[in-house]
Amino acid sequence: MDNELFILWTNDNVFTAEKMVFMYGHNAIKKGWWDKVTIIVWGATSILTAGNSEIQTQIKEMIADGVKFIACKACADSLGVSETLSSLGIEVFYTGETLTKILKENKNLLTI
Repeated sequence: MDNELFILWTNDNVFTAEKMVFMYGHNAIKKGWWDKVTIIVWGATSILTAGNSEIQTQIKEMIADGVKFIACKACADSLGVSETLSSLGIEVFYTGETLTKILKENKNLLTI
């Protein structure tokens, strides 16, 4: 079984970010529930991430602990936040093809 989890994070609610996406994603790596966790920043979450210092701090901590973050370049560019996201250690690229591959290969995907 594939032991990699992808979390498609599209909800810009701070409580949802902290109490679901981050809490589960971070613990999943720290406690060994999954070998790899990738959080995909898409849409409105780009703005939340770029503008909220506490969210940024938490993302940096998760990256340091092994959670991978990627972001949709089309979204980030259109919202003017690509450089900010990149500076946090988030890989910013066109993610449509990546998401399609995840779906077609029936990878473990949690959508928030």
